[in-house]
Amino acid sequence: MGLRGAFMIKMKLHGTYNIYYAILGMRNPMNSWHLMDSSKPDEAGNCTLGEKDLNLAQRLTLAGNEHGKFLRFITVCFDLTAPLYWWKEFDTYKFVEKNSTSTMHKLTSRELAPHDFSFDTLTDYRNDQIRHLNDLIKAYKSREGDSEEDNAYRKAIFRELVQDLPSAFLQKRTVITNYAELRNIYFQRRYHKLDEWREFCDWIKETLPYAEELICLEKKE
Repeated sequence: MGLRGAFMIKMKLHGTYNIYYAILGMRNPMNSWHLMDSSKPDEAGNCTLGEKDLNLAQRLTLAGNEHGKFLRFITVCFDLTAPLYWWKEFDTYKFVEKNSTSTMHKLTSRELAPHDFSFDTLTDYRNDQIRHLNDLIKAYKSREGDSEEDNAYRKAIFRELVQDLPSAFLQKRTVITNYAELRNIYFQRRYHKLDEWREFCDWIKETLPYAEELICLEKKE
């Protein structure tokens, strides 16, 4: 048995968009645009929220989803690499679009290695799993003909490969979502038993602009 160190998950932020215009639209119901005190976005789309705007945004956020719907207008795009067992839970969230790397097209393109999996501990059993998968990949690539027999053989091998692939296999996805959905995720998952969820919630809080003030905002006792 060998300790490898938990991979957990990996995030790379591409951008947070539309904060200024989300705040502008937030003021539509009361026609209070003249009270806006946030800076207009720079060339990168960044803006600084003014005291009045932030105060109203926080009151609406705490009033519930219907009043805080401006949060849906603040979009976020990032790359996220995580194990399949985590992705199946992330996929329960509705307001998220994802574009993933493909096991269908790329799983057989190279041999697999321990860094392709989120194994906390690299046991003999898991090493055997990786060797088994690599044997299947070699078998799949050994039949490159176009005959019906070759195609049937590769299909059978590929089915065995994807069926035996551990749920710890890491997959990268580019994700686009919004502050409202991230707020749902944060409060539902920040104390989850899976370390990956707690790490993701920490990333939200520590990385996204005004996350503490909007996404992670709680009513004071």
